[in-house]
Amino acid sequence: MAVWELWRQDDNGNRVQISAFADRVEALANALALESGVVHKQTYWLHGPPEPVCRTNRDLYRRLVREGEGMNAAGHSLDRFLRGWWQVARPLSGQVRLDLDTVAAMVTAAGMVEPAPLQASWRSAEFRYTHEPTTYAHWEAIVLSQIADLADFADQGPLDKYAYFGIYAPRPAGCVRALSTTWYNFDPKGYLECGMAGALGGWSEDDGIRQPLPGPHPEFVDEREPGDQAIDFLGWDDLAELARCGQQYE
Repeated sequence: MAVWELWRQDDNGNRVQISAFADRVEALANALALESGVVHKQTYWLHGPPEPVCRTNRDLYRRLVREGEGMNAAGHSLDRFLRGWWQVARPLSGQVRLDLDTVAAMVTAAGMVEPAPLQASWRSAEFRYTHEPTTYAHWEAIVLSQIADLADFADQGPLDKYAYFGIYAPRPAGCVRALSTTWYNFDPKGYLECGMAGALGGWSEDDGIRQPLPGPHPEFVDEREPGDQAIDFLGWDDLAELARCGQQYE
């Protein structure tokens, strides 16, 4: 059985093995959780087989849905997940391409860490939506605008059962945020499942979550078909689309 060791080098150059994992994604998630904490000079890395364990959109879909289910079961809110996702993504902001294991590890780590606190500036900042997002900054703008929307929802009190049919986010007068005001998903599992299904596909009828649309539907030009497609890397444009679909896809 393959094993991935998590190692650390401290400020004095001393190297020590922290732990070992039977799953590469779990090992990467623990490394990201450590990297996303207080700023330090320590370095973390994995020693083990370099080949990714997530190779297709189907692999990533199942991972993200499972993590969403775990967060729901633990009582984690979507707001908590998004603040954690933003926090663990910051050390990766300089990377252009992310393999699927790293993307899965980001989501896993987001459910592990104590998330960044809500900042008052996020609620009044102008996050202007870019129709063709390409950078970390574009992804960040979408996620921070979603966090701000959820804070506005919370000010109005608990959502009722009809919210999942779609509601508009209450925004302060003159507030400019990165996305449409329409929301359909309000928990980690729904957000991650719809994000994957809308942006990258990977779902199957056997999951019992969604069914393909019957017949041709040209009006749904962004409808992702079920299937298993090999993917080497994702960019921040892909993660931005995942975040957008997490909010707006049904």
